[in-house]
Amino acid sequence: MSFLELAKERYSCRSLTDKPVEQEKIDQIIEAGRIAPTAKNAQPVKIWVFQSEEALAKVRQCTPMTFAQVAPVIFVIGAKPDAEGVFVRPFDQANFADVDAGIVATHMMLEIADLGLGTTWVGFFDPIKLAELFPEMEGYHLDAMFPVGYPAEDAAPAPRHTEYKPFDEMVKIL
Repeated sequence: MSFLELAKERYSCRSLTDKPVEQEKIDQIIEAGRIAPTAKNAQPVKIWVFQSEEALAKVRQCTPMTFAQVAPVIFVIGAKPDAEGVFVRPFDQANFADVDAGIVATHMMLEIADLGLGTTWVGFFDPIKLAELFPEMEGYHLDAMFPVGYPAEDAAPAPRHTEYKPFDEMVKIL
């Protein structure tokens, strides 16, 4: 499958089974994030992988998303804006740590789809509570949560999945 085919076929899967995800697939998802490009290759990003029942129970307290309650593995991606070497654009002092986390998360999301698994980029979670439950997250902007599992039989793209702005509204060629 080409990259564009993968990008078009990937969708926000909100219906997962509790079937365990094989460790080799989890490792591939982690590797996709680990090798993602970051500004100045500073890698001011952390990937947390929740697999144990104890850790999953805690992280599930931080989001009302129903599919997260059954996902056998959940990833959280965070950015550390004060990490050593993080790129800060000199013209406007924009810190790129969150951009870097977005790149890492996108690579992971696409790898998840490529492996035949389902997920949705969840932003609807309580990062303050999550950092309280997991003190090692202190100092990170928690940018993305990915509940990951095998799509349920009723899983399908949302009705608006293939609605795109017209080319002229989104692209300006100068």
